[in-house]
Amino acid sequence: MDNMLRRAVQLLLGLLLYGIALALIVRAEIGVAPWDVLTQGLSLQTGWGFGALTVVVGAVVLLLWIPLKQKPGVGTVLNVLLVGPAADLGLWLIPEDLDVWVRILMFPAGLFLLALATGLYIGARFGAGPRDGLMTGIHERSGWPIWVGRTGVEVVVLAAGWILGGNVGVGTVLFAVLVGPLCNLTIPWFRITLPSDAPIDTRLAGTATPSEALVDSPAN
Repeated sequence: MDNMLRRAVQLLLGLLLYGIALALIVRAEIGVAPWDVLTQGLSLQTGWGFGALTVVVGAVVLLLWIPLKQKPGVGTVLNVLLVGPAADLGLWLIPEDLDVWVRILMFPAGLFLLALATGLYIGARFGAGPRDGLMTGIHERSGWPIWVGRTGVEVVVLAAGWILGGNVGVGTVLFAVLVGPLCNLTIPWFRITLPSDAPIDTRLAGTATPSEALVDSPAN
């Protein structure tokens, strides 16, 4: 398969699976990632769908790239546009009010699928997700370590989402602890080699959600 075609297919498949993974985690009902807590809270307060608000939040985050002088790639834009509809598709396919044992199994399934999806779309190397670019921009403009910017932003986002009624639970903690190591494992699996290659940078793996990871500069 032509390298560009493979990258495009991998990007689109990764974004589709990312949205389905979010839906699995939401339907598990044991807590979601910080950015999804915010999306859930906004959904409860506005009546808008989870997927539509995922797009809106991603677009707002992308606008914050402007003062931070970050450059989005085509993957960044498609991330904003496609993950939300994919999540809505998953929420439509997966029923609510499932038995407890089913929901317990759905959470790790969603988490592993999300890690695979992250490896796919980041490995295609069409640019970082909107939230990753925000973290990178804060790091570059402030000089703070990436983990400081990431932690600060996600604490604010989590608190706001919780106040609005988003689902904070044991799944939120498990997501925060496990998604980074899982994405660090999957990103190298699917990384496509480019003619002008750059070292892998997985320092932002698992930020999220769409929660997301960074391999290359957002401009790639």
